Amino acid sequence: MKCPFCGYYDTRVVDTRVVKNASIIRRRRMCDKCKHKFTTYERVEEVPLMVIKSDNRREPFDINKLREGILRAIEKRPVSSEDVERIISEVQQELAQKFTMEVPSSTIGKLVLKHLFELDPVAYVRFASVYYQYDSIEKFMKELRNLKRRYSSKRYKDNKNE
Repeated sequence: MKCPFCGYYDTRVVDTRVVKNASIIRRRRMCDKCKHKFTTYERVEEVPLMVIKSDNRREPFDINKLREGILRAIEKRPVSSEDVERIISEVQQELAQKFTMEVPSSTIGKLVLKHLFELDPVAYVRFASVYYQYDSIEKFMKELRNLKRRYSSKRYKDNKNE
């Protein structure tokens, strides 16, 4: 490590500490030439996940866009902030496990839909209406019928397991 005071390249570590849940390491260093001490921080370099849009544009994954979409879907629904943050966290974890550099936007939408289906059927329909871009009442009604059938089946299974 180059000394910021004299520019000498031979410095040594005199103290190391872990910071922020072991994601950052703080090191105190001393220059062997001028004897000045200074601090450096090490962290893992994270490559931002890129989202491939439907028109093949790429943009960085934005957690705020994800949160805004979910908040619009749950507006005036009995869904807590903790539930929203849990969904966001679970979606991020699933993306991190399956994708390292790029993820199709459709995959993100499907993950959110899966979590909203389990949480609140109205929020699911709201999100689906934007995600699937229904262009007719018939398509929307078909989705509602499918949702009703899936949700009734899910409730039946839940009641059977109790």
